[in-house]
Amino acid sequence: MRRGLRAALVLGLSALAASCRQDMHDQPKYKAFRRADFFGDERSARPLVEDTVARGQLRADATYYTGKQGTMPVDVLPVAVTPALLQRGQQRFGIYCTPCHGATGRGNGMVVQRGYRPPPSFHIDRLRNEKAGYFFDVISSGFGAMPDYAAQIAVPDRWAIVAYVRALQLSENARLEDVPADRRAELAATASSVAPPAAAPSAVPSAVPSALPVPAPVHR
Repeated sequence: MRRGLRAALVLGLSALAASCRQDMHDQPKYKAFRRADFFGDERSARPLVEDTVARGQLRADATYYTGKQGTMPVDVLPVAVTPALLQRGQQRFGIYCTPCHGATGRGNGMVVQRGYRPPPSFHIDRLRNEKAGYFFDVISSGFGAMPDYAAQIAVPDRWAIVAYVRALQLSENARLEDVPADRRAELAATASSVAPPAAAPSAVPSAVPSALPVPAPVHR
């Protein structure tokens, strides 16, 4: 009896082992960057479908993300200029821009003082007359010796920096006409209160005092 039971058990286990398959182990698949005979280009990794956009990365507002309308830089910032935006721009400018451009944007930053190629001053006529989108594009794509900062500076911060650059340019080149008419009297009063003092009398006398002896002429 035991011998028969033992034989039946062995027979059952043998049938079970024979029925096991290795489909999960030997499943048809491609490992990354392996060659594939199935596709005409022999690449196992397939290219993305045209116009595919990852979730959360749809950039419907092209002007905001490129600083351009078509191929032309925009002249007006596509964001509201607020004190908070300027403060953020000043902070980001101090981190990423001052090493080359300097704190006032004159192109005399610390690395320039150590021999790096100097950038042009933001206060020259060419850059004062440039459009806002131009500065955004330079930050995004780089220009000349300046590398791009697309990876380091997020799009909102790029616009904040552009706004602060405009503030720097205005601060160095402001005119009375730029001040609202109802504030010009206040500005004039402030300017007069901080006017430099009158020049002190010259330390060099304009004539020789009479108390000092005048040497007699020498006859030769």
